[in-house]
Amino acid sequence: MILSCYTERVIITAKGVSLLDGTKRSNITVGAAVHIVEKQNQASGELTKGVVKSILTKSPNHPHGIKVRLESGEVGRVKEVL
Repeated sequence: MILSCYTERVIITAKGVSLLDGTKRSNITVGAAVHIVEKQNQASGELTKGVVKSILTKSPNHPHGIKVRLESGEVGRVKEVL
């Protein structure tokens, strides 16, 4: 379920934890914990958890998620900011 909260989109999970979505660059900072989907996992939707090392997308938003590099070296689009 997605609720509008001011201009941000907030995702309410089954556990009741709210997460910011990953389509807005302003929601993501270096050092933030995130869930990403890597290119090879787009079809399955498998998420990878990690900490942002660098933000690769330059535009302020992207409909499929902001592309980041994690500290572990994986690259993918942010689906949730934890």
